[in-house]
Amino acid sequence: GGAPEMNPDFRWFIEGVRKVSPTCTIIVRSNLTIITANKKYHDLPQFFANHKVELVSSLPYFSRSRTDSQRGDGVFEASIKALQLLNEVGYGKADSDLLLNLVYNPTGAFLPTSQQELEAEFKRQLLRKYGIVFNSLYAITNLPISRFLDYLIESGNYESYMQKLVLNQTRDWPYLSQ
Repeated sequence: GGAPEMNPDFRWFIEGVRKVSPTCTIIVRSNLTIITANKKYHDLPQFFANHKVELVSSLPYFSRSRTDSQRGDGVFEASIKALQLLNEVGYGKADSDLLLNLVYNPTGAFLPTSQQELEAEFKRQLLRKYGIVFNSLYAITNLPISRFLDYLIESGNYESYMQKLVLNQTRDWPYLSQ
């Protein structure tokens, strides 16, 4: 848990990897809110850009109410500000090699809709409302473990959720058929 950027050796590690392998892909699963949460991290957008770090960040939804209900009050506003700061240094822009990818996962006992449809809608809404651009949206399905498993069992949704997973399996999910 937590943001990898908070590790005291994070910047040293990124710089070291880039020195050893100038062309390798470095991907950081960033918690957007870290960028605006503390002045210590406000320079992260430029640091990421300087080191050509590909970013993958969660944004539960393109609305304040759904995002804050899933991640906590104020997360949406902090995430939007962070995305705008990342766009300012070139992330997500069509003419840039700085990749900014978002992750969506639904809350509750249901599966996400079409990834392509979600991506198109996220792109429309974030651009229209906040001037934000990004490269791709990844829609993921919640794995029934830990708190989510407890929720499924307590709410009586475990069996139906597992059936949805099995009925919607593809060749990309071979572990579901084993």
